[in-house]
Amino acid sequence: MLLVIDVGNTNITVGIYDQTELIVNFRITTNQSRTADEYGMILLDFLNINNISKDKIKGAIISTVVPKIMYFLKQSINKYFNINPLMVEAGTKTGIKISAVNPREIGADRIVDAVAGYKIYGGPVIVIDFGTAITYDLITSDGSFAAGVTSPGLEISANALWSETAKLPEIEIKKPDSILAKETVTSMQAGLVYGCIGQTEYIIKKIKEESGFLDAKVIATGGLGYIIAESTDSIDIYDPLLTLKGLKIIADLNKVLGR
Repeated sequence: MLLVIDVGNTNITVGIYDQTELIVNFRITTNQSRTADEYGMILLDFLNINNISKDKIKGAIISTVVPKIMYFLKQSINKYFNINPLMVEAGTKTGIKISAVNPREIGADRIVDAVAGYKIYGGPVIVIDFGTAITYDLITSDGSFAAGVTSPGLEISANALWSETAKLPEIEIKKPDSILAKETVTSMQAGLVYGCIGQTEYIIKKIKEESGFLDAKVIATGGLGYIIAESTDSIDIYDPLLTLKGLKIIADLNKVLGR
């Protein structure tokens, strides 16, 4: 079995693959103060709850945008599973080409999503990840990571709204029934969600126009992505497990279970 882990700024997503099937997955909050032993206990508890022996885990792969957590997670997997995990980083075989001026600046999560978007859905493809930041990445028909756009995520925007204004409350991020809000909470929800929908549609339109890939598929992922995906025709597919699928593809390319 293969252990796949994606470390984001807000959540850590963990999955277990048995051959080609993702059999279980879960999320925990990203916490930079956890030790290697704490991560080990979390992972072992997850396996026990799902009746999976740790001895069945024969390989592991990690992508992270939080360097401190990468160290402790790697140490944890070494200690509790006796496995040296593959870290997705510059030089890792991915099956796509990076056309950026400085490829090392592109986050591992974006590379993993791009790999999954291209390998599963074909190119040209625009992959959107509605995470802590919202990222829009264009992968061409020949598998080149051609361009990317980054904007604040819904939670960042919401936090800025209520932390920088004295009288606005913390709210649940959800789409209100109408944009014609009549009180504070729904007016904030309308601004956040409908604003993000408008941004998403416009950025997709401009990427297609300027690249010439007018028929590019648009694939979305990320925790809050379903709110936007179900509200616009500009997104073709919402795939909440896209990142874990990308990790599996990269693990196979690098023969993680055969090393």
